[in-house]
Amino acid sequence: MAPVTSLASTVDQRIADALSAALPEAGPADPLLRRSDRADFQANGMLALAKKLKGNPRELAAKVVQALAAGEVIKDVEVSGPGFLNITVTDRAITETLAARAADDRLGVPRAADPGTTVIDYAQPNVAKEMHVGHLRSAVIGAAMVEILEFAGENVIRRHHIGDWGTQFGMLIQYLTEHPHELDHSGADQVSGEEAMSSLNRLYKAARTVFDSDEEFKARARDRVVALQAGDGGTLAQWQRFVDESKIYFHSVFDKLDMEIHDADVVGESAYNDMLEETCRILEETGVAVRSDGALCVFFDDVKGPDGNPTPLIVKKTNGSYGYAATDLSAIRDRVGTLKANTLLYVVDARQSLHFKMVFETARRAGWLNDDVKAVQLAFGTVLGKDGKPFKTREGETVRLSDLLDEAVERASAVVREKSEGLGLTEDEITERATEVGIGAVKYADLSTSASRDYKFDLDQMVSLQGDTSVYIQYAYARTRSIFGRAGDRAPVAHPELELAPAERALGLHLDQFGEVVTEAATAYEPHKLTAYLYQLASLFSTFYTECPVVRPAPPQEVAENRLFLCDLTARTLHQGMSLLGIRTPERL
Repeated sequence: MAPVTSLASTVDQRIADALSAALPEAGPADPLLRRSDRADFQANGMLALAKKLKGNPRELAAKVVQALAAGEVIKDVEVSGPGFLNITVTDRAITETLAARAADDRLGVPRAADPGTTVIDYAQPNVAKEMHVGHLRSAVIGAAMVEILEFAGENVIRRHHIGDWGTQFGMLIQYLTEHPHELDHSGADQVSGEEAMSSLNRLYKAARTVFDSDEEFKARARDRVVALQAGDGGTLAQWQRFVDESKIYFHSVFDKLDMEIHDADVVGESAYNDMLEETCRILEETGVAVRSDGALCVFFDDVKGPDGNPTPLIVKKTNGSYGYAATDLSAIRDRVGTLKANTLLYVVDARQSLHFKMVFETARRAGWLNDDVKAVQLAFGTVLGKDGKPFKTREGETVRLSDLLDEAVERASAVVREKSEGLGLTEDEITERATEVGIGAVKYADLSTSASRDYKFDLDQMVSLQGDTSVYIQYAYARTRSIFGRAGDRAPVAHPELELAPAERALGLHLDQFGEVVTEAATAYEPHKLTAYLYQLASLFSTFYTECPVVRPAPPQEVAENRLFLCDLTARTLHQGMSLLGIRTPERL
């Protein structure tokens, strides 16, 4: 089915045509159309046009109104203020446009006309280390962008650039070599994530103790790093045990986050090991990188340290080891050359912005990035506690992500239990709803803040039925479904011939914006635009629910059917929108 043209696009085109007819000397002009609280839409383009033509904006606006015939779409146009056009559309146009959306499985959301391939780098935990609250935003924002971009028609390749390489593995592998049963399982078929992480923690602490107290072990551990980097088979086999054990743990945390992570998408630092030397050679031979005090560096005129001297990007260190930059640049080569990506999207902490700015500029100088291939950092801020400081435990330690999610579900359980009284939910259903509400609350709080900003982690607010929360939206969705349980044999049917009540019009006009919002969120990499839209949709539905009876008191047949149609389209839009954010919508709540 062809994409549905929104009313805003239709009105915009009508005004643009009227501008051309009334003021041909102006050439192509943007009406600058937007939603308005004074009418359905307001066009502000007359002011810029009057400046260009050196005319009176109200007089020019009056000429455009004369050329803008009222009809099936536009009901009324008036000139206000210094030359604004206030436009009201017909009720018929609203209902017919919504009916076209309802007839489409995609709710009329257009697919990208010229889709490309985007590699999204997100959810990057470290092998043999626990995931903490700092890992939350990369996973949640990245997963939402995957869904939004795929729905918009983009070909998306997921990449989880896990920290699975480096000197720390020398200590761990050497200890495991000398204590080979430390990661053995008890014989159980299924090992939990907690058990896997417990084993890794225990081994790490033991290895660190020996490393700090035994010089001979320290020397053996350093030799083990050399063996690892040289590709020694036995050393690699032990390293793989750490990776496999860590993956058991990673998957358990991502399962709690209701997020699917596939092994094929987990391509860590180690995957680029064989490319590092060639990357350095290319950069040096092309003059992009130069030797400085024995290290291979890239310099930038606009990047300076506290002392005012240029701060380089170190690709290869003086001792011959490789920095993070070598791995990141090799990953860019692979993603552009092998995966044929047009866009590289990095969902990475804002505190790494300088590093990625230098990496991207280096890749551009090397020719790996250009006008056709771009790299973007979707930089995110820090998760703060209620006190506005970085989120820590009472003991001052970093909060474990697993504990955080468990607490969110626990808080949600109390809300669900209280709200579901009388619904006859079983304990299993209450547990399932609590998980959907708790995890949804954490994701929504993260996504509803502009990614670049810090945000306060306040579970009490997150699971509240009041305000801008996922629970409020989930409850609105459940309410739409409950209406159909009471509607009897009445079905949702659009009736374009009916006049719409103010609450129906407001709801309908907002429903019609869904496609534009999804496109904007995809294009600008801003999932918070979608959360804001869904919250407003839930709010408008709440007003509609209060002011426009659907079942009791029973309105006339056609009115009831048309209101059921609005309920159904609202439900589908809420469900689809929340799904793009990775949040579930329970049928009963």
